Amino acid sequence: MRRLRAQLRSFDPSLRLLMVNQFGINLGFYMLMPYLADHLAHGLGLAAWAVGLVLGVRNLSQQGMFWLGGTLADRIGYKPMILAGCALRTGAFVLLAVADTLPALIIASAATGFAGALFNPAVRAYIADGAGRRRVEAFSCFNVFYQAGILLGPLAGLALLAFDFRLVCAVSAAVFGVLAIIQARALPARRPAADPQRTNGWRGIAADWRAIGRNRPFVLFSAAMAGSYLLAFQTYLALPLRARDLVGDASGTAMGVVFAVSALVAVAGQLRLTDWARKRLDAPKAIAIGLAVMGAAFLPLLFGPHRPAQGLAAWRGLAALVVCAALLAAGSALLYPFEMDTLVRLSGERLVATYYGAYSTVAGVAVAGGNLAVGALFDFAARTHVPWLPWAALTALGLGCATALTGLRRTGHLHPVPAAAPAAA
Repeated sequence: MRRLRAQLRSFDPSLRLLMVNQFGINLGFYMLMPYLADHLAHGLGLAAWAVGLVLGVRNLSQQGMFWLGGTLADRIGYKPMILAGCALRTGAFVLLAVADTLPALIIASAATGFAGALFNPAVRAYIADGAGRRRVEAFSCFNVFYQAGILLGPLAGLALLAFDFRLVCAVSAAVFGVLAIIQARALPARRPAADPQRTNGWRGIAADWRAIGRNRPFVLFSAAMAGSYLLAFQTYLALPLRARDLVGDASGTAMGVVFAVSALVAVAGQLRLTDWARKRLDAPKAIAIGLAVMGAAFLPLLFGPHRPAQGLAAWRGLAALVVCAALLAAGSALLYPFEMDTLVRLSGERLVATYYGAYSTVAGVAVAGGNLAVGALFDFAARTHVPWLPWAALTALGLGCATALTGLRRTGHLHPVPAAAPAAA
């Protein structure tokens, strides 16, 4: 904690505000979202397909619109997008509190996702711009606040849920409303420097996107890193499936422990891992090691038990789940600051928010398609009685991504793109 305070004080007040803001964003979001499916299914009595539709719309409207949020941030400025996202999510959560029809729920869910697409690229671009050469340190500190929000959000939501789900929505909305007001008053405006290469209007936006598509190092890096997001998401898909196989109805309690351990590892280890890697590794090597650790996280799950278990076998299975989650969190914490810094370097420090948005959209598509494949793999493994197959495939994915990153490093495909020339005075 002392190290975090010292590092936080070393940054500009605007960056400190955005880091605390990210804690609030995740606190408000994870206070509500883990309990939304249960509210839809049991509180409102929606059919399973309708619950899936509402949740899917939220994910699609966020992941699919990151590119638009990043583009708008580069064109309009970072602060307006941050404020718009917080304000939109405030209204969306209020609507979730009162909506009881499927159309209203879909609108609220879509607005919730689109709000994230507005502020996420802008926040990261603002931090990258404000931190300058200290981007790695800034994103390391940023991730501590990010993970702390994930840790405390569900606990706060659970306490409020004892009263009413509508209260959870109201408090979550209030968090985003307060964040919007504070940042409107205290966050300095910041936007990209004037770019002589930029054309205004839709033609200019199309030209920006063509330039990103032609940026081969960025495209290759995005493809190599997409698997890391699928691996990280298994905390919400594969690990709960394994917990259900092991302990049945007690899986909710087991996953609560798993989520807590994952967030604690990230919060407690982030700064230490970043300091260690900065002294010993270059950015691509740090990212590759992080990917390898994320792949290796699934090795403990290759070994049984794979069926409902009792006694020592159940404890052994649960311990493997906790180890897997801890290694996933450690690998992700190791690579994250270097990943964010690499994206800025590959952009040539131009259209940074747009690059972040494009990268997040690629990651979202990878997670959506990859989760379908992982689910199909679990079904196939159950039919063919090879329960270790999904874990082996996920391990291979992590090691494959690490190998791809190492290959890009050795062949020079991760060299920074030259920065655009500054505008004439």
